[in-house]
Amino acid sequence: MMPGVPFVCLSLIVLGGVLHLAGAPEAGDAVWAATVVLMLVPLTWSIVRTLAQGRVGVDAIALVAMAGALAVGEYLAGAVIALMLSGGNALEASASRRARRELTALLERMPSIAHRREGGGWQEVPVERLAVDDVVLVRAGELVPVDGMLESGEAVVDESALTGESLPVTHARGTVVRSGVANAGDAFELRATRLASESAYANLVRLVRAAETQRAPFVRLADRYAAIFLPLTLAIAGIAWFASGDSVRAVAVLVVATPCPLILAAPIAIVSGVSRAARAGVIVKGGTAIERLGEARAVLLDKTGTMTLGAPAVQEVVAFDSHTEDEVLRLAASLDQLSAHVLAEGLVHDAERRGLELVEPVGAVEEPGQGMEGTVEGRRVAAGGVDWLRRRGVDVAAAETVGDGGDEAGLAKVAVAVDGRLAGAIVMADRLREDARELAAELRGAGVREVAMATGDRRAVAERIAARTGLDRVYADLSPEDKLDVVREMRADPDLAPVVMVGDGVNDAPALALADVGIAMGGPGATISSETADAVITVDRIDRVATAVRIGRRSLAIARQSVLFGIGLSLVAMGFAAFGYIPPVAGALLQEGIDVAVILNALRALTD
Repeated sequence: MMPGVPFVCLSLIVLGGVLHLAGAPEAGDAVWAATVVLMLVPLTWSIVRTLAQGRVGVDAIALVAMAGALAVGEYLAGAVIALMLSGGNALEASASRRARRELTALLERMPSIAHRREGGGWQEVPVERLAVDDVVLVRAGELVPVDGMLESGEAVVDESALTGESLPVTHARGTVVRSGVANAGDAFELRATRLASESAYANLVRLVRAAETQRAPFVRLADRYAAIFLPLTLAIAGIAWFASGDSVRAVAVLVVATPCPLILAAPIAIVSGVSRAARAGVIVKGGTAIERLGEARAVLLDKTGTMTLGAPAVQEVVAFDSHTEDEVLRLAASLDQLSAHVLAEGLVHDAERRGLELVEPVGAVEEPGQGMEGTVEGRRVAAGGVDWLRRRGVDVAAAETVGDGGDEAGLAKVAVAVDGRLAGAIVMADRLREDARELAAELRGAGVREVAMATGDRRAVAERIAARTGLDRVYADLSPEDKLDVVREMRADPDLAPVVMVGDGVNDAPALALADVGIAMGGPGATISSETADAVITVDRIDRVATAVRIGRRSLAIARQSVLFGIGLSLVAMGFAAFGYIPPVAGALLQEGIDVAVILNALRALTD
């Protein structure tokens, strides 16, 4: 419907009233009748298309009411219904635009231009022309156009549009900066690690577009309400006509029964929930996921990268032979700067996080999977497994008792020797996310009955995490096929379905697709799981799962409340109209007030 239709309807109603006051009632009635016809033609076509799809649309009662008003000569009432319907549609469009503004903002922020290094200068090029390893200049205030590795010494970026983090974030050289964040500091250089079409922001935009194009199933539920409400309305109108002999009463019943609350309330509440989730850092792919989140009874969580950070980090440093803990870590990290081993990366990152000054090693030699040896500040440093150091003649007895539990507890140990003597031992583990500790309690507070873990890791490791987070059940040593079986089992239990699955890796993708709602942690390398999932958490926080469930619960409750509230008010008004207390024109105005009330109530889903 054209946005100017409500203005045209209002203008014609005013014109008809002026003609009546000027002593030309026939002309005034003709104008009002034309107003009704103006809406009847497109409305009839819309209803025919709905019936062709096998559904009774909620607009059918409005069509009957306007046709009845024309038939009994209540032209003004029919014109007011036309104004009400066109105004309601315009109000719905405005409300939907407001509800989608966070999603739309993401689309509008999509970077289109980049400054690429060419020769000795910078050339402005479209982002789609950027290739991997191109060096890009991001000036102050600009958006980062592509995922890349920071080449400059430091970058301060505003990530609020993507993560909701209100404070600027500082990145050190060598760290990954995601596309779509804004440069909040000095200009910096970035080396592209992905094509723009494969970047984090481009993937986010694809998710947003998918969210906007999917139709909420609750709208179809509103159509099912209409299938009951329409014959009930016709029955009440027929009884009023038969009992009173007054056809105007039947028209009045039809007028106040016009089900704009059904048309407007459900989609606005659901879309508002999608928008509210986006503002919290959760991109939900349409209303289906919001509704199922609102009904979720069980949540199944992956471990690595979901409950934990997904990378080994230093848990404990034990120093020997007069060395300090910081010195042991600094020497080992300096040596391991040249290693690509996952434990070496964890050592280096932890040392940098603690502000330790690393130096370049000399003559470093690595034995893959075992350890590395080289000279750091004139001292011979070796870092690796306990057995590897023992074979090199180092007395490692003191290191053997450090980090009891070892592999079975999910721990890794790096022994460090300086000039042939044991200097210390570093215990490493995949760290539990801080916000994961209270997740189970938060989910139960949101109405979830069971919170469980499904992981391919060892049972001892999984149970240790479960004990610290208060999970109800643990499924360990699982293959991707085993995870599917767990999801099927939980979905088959009426006390646990619908089931939410949360994961981040490629091995989680099948389970995410099978679950009633799949939620992916949208970190680096999670592309496949993100595309499979129904929702993606764009901020590095697992507690957003509980946030998404709460938003789903609230949005669904508000949608139902708005629909039932609107129908209830209409039924009361129909009773008064059937007894002749509400004439058609007053009924049309009353229905307009009901529309405004349910829309305002549905928009509450936008807020906390």
